Amino acid sequence: MNMDIHIKFWIESSEDDFQAMIHLCKKGHNTWALFIGHLVLEKLLKAWFIKTNSSNPPFIHDLVRLSEKGNLVLDDEQKDMLDTISTFNIRGRYDDYKKEFYNKCTNAFTQEWVQNISEFKTWINNKLQE
Repeated sequence: MNMDIHIKFWIESSEDDFQAMIHLCKKGHNTWALFIGHLVLEKLLKAWFIKTNSSNPPFIHDLVRLSEKGNLVLDDEQKDMLDTISTFNIRGRYDDYKKEFYNKCTNAFTQEWVQNISEFKTWINNKLQE
């Protein structure tokens, strides 16, 4: 797969996941919405990695680490936000964390983080178009 097609694949896959996140959130499936929200950003960061490194992205899920490997400059607020969103991947996946995460994912909490994910998605998409 050439670089442009590979980048397009990750962006389109991210958009599909974004729509799933919105749907899950509307239906009250908050933990799954945030789990998928992590994937939305992971895929965009993998597209960024390909754009800046001209190689396949690493098999990692930590969003800050992925950003660093892609030489994406983030401010401290963005790093903190991505650190938190990275936990949605772990807490949504492993049974010992699921109950605690489920209790934390109120509608207000989920709406706030869906908004954060949406804003970062817009920001990174704009960078991908540069």
